[in-house]
Amino acid sequence: MSSAIVAVLLFLTTAGLLWLKPKDRGAHYDDYFAKLNRILRTSGEGRPVLVLDLDRLDRNLDIVKATIRPPRQFRVVAKSLPSIPLLNYIFERSGTRHAMVFHEPSIRELALAFPDIELLLGKPMPIRAAEHFYAAFPTDAVFDPARQLQWLVDSHERLEQYAGLAAKLGATIQVNIEIDVGLHRGGLTKPDDLLPLLATIAADPRLRFSGFMGYDAHVASAPPVLASVEGELFNVLRRYKAFVEAGRNAQPELFSEALTFNGAGSKTYMLYEPEDVLNDLALGSGLVMPTDFDVPTLNRHQAAMFIASPVLKKIEGTTIPYLEKFAPLFSWWNPNWAQTYFVYGGGWLAKYAAPQGLQDNAIYGFSTNQAIVNGSAATGLEVDDHIFLRPTQSEQVLQMFGDIVVVRGGEIVGRWPVMAW
Repeated sequence: MSSAIVAVLLFLTTAGLLWLKPKDRGAHYDDYFAKLNRILRTSGEGRPVLVLDLDRLDRNLDIVKATIRPPRQFRVVAKSLPSIPLLNYIFERSGTRHAMVFHEPSIRELALAFPDIELLLGKPMPIRAAEHFYAAFPTDAVFDPARQLQWLVDSHERLEQYAGLAAKLGATIQVNIEIDVGLHRGGLTKPDDLLPLLATIAADPRLRFSGFMGYDAHVASAPPVLASVEGELFNVLRRYKAFVEAGRNAQPELFSEALTFNGAGSKTYMLYEPEDVLNDLALGSGLVMPTDFDVPTLNRHQAAMFIASPVLKKIEGTTIPYLEKFAPLFSWWNPNWAQTYFVYGGGWLAKYAAPQGLQDNAIYGFSTNQAIVNGSAATGLEVDDHIFLRPTQSEQVLQMFGDIVVVRGGEIVGRWPVMAW
């Protein structure tokens, strides 16, 4: 092989390696996170916390209020915002008193905390859960389940169970019927399936029909090669209207009063027009914006909650057991391994937000107690600074840190307890 060919191969190999060599992705805090870091260093708990920014929450709520106007109702999804003070804040600022609840103990907790609330179950409950609610609910409570609570039923069999419970209690039970508008997660699939349920309700004075729930989470995820968001939304509305029309034709007296036609969600609430059949739009996570909700329909919403975890240790380079002699090579090859930080806690359902360029180290291993985080020298972190992460979801993550640290204008203004969802 000639020296010229060798030189060309060496050049191409070197160029390829340099092209593959990771770029420095690090950057120090921007002004927003620098301010959050300062207040947590001086007024925080010195442990991982969940931070809620009320200024950003307000902006998100303003968008919702401008989008969901009367006579349509904004229904707050309680499981995504599992804190009584947080829900109270949202109720007061938005003016709604409608919520969706997914956990039997939460029905009781919300009913007692907000006596004027109107609750819709977000999933069908086993009859034992309903029996437990009525057995444990105070008889002298202001909240009236017969008027303010809608149980969700997804089949004729479940409806008969609730009819039996209503007879046993001698009480009126409101039932909202789950319909499948394309998500295929349960509920009635055809308008004809609805008719036996409505006939049962019409014949039972202790049952009251309160409306439909048709969840549309699949719409925002329509794969372009198979469907469009607009096209699938059209299909959702077509299916929903078919159920309403079939029910109204079969049992018109059940449709003579105001009913709840619930649907939507954080990713789709902005897609519905005021004249559409839905009059009750639900959302929760979109108010605080975990990363799973970074979708085009929510591009005007801002992230309003973050995990903040203190840096416990800072070590130059990245040294991994049994690979110590390669430590200089690791940092040379990847500038984002120039610094090693061990943080308080770890393993959360979250993605790094600040400083820029932080990453987990899959070689070193996973820890929920003292996680390793790598970054470049440009991150500029020191011991007792905080790394910030955005949760991927809200309901579970919000319950992992104790009280929520509430900030406004760069200051801590409260600490709000959380509830089981």
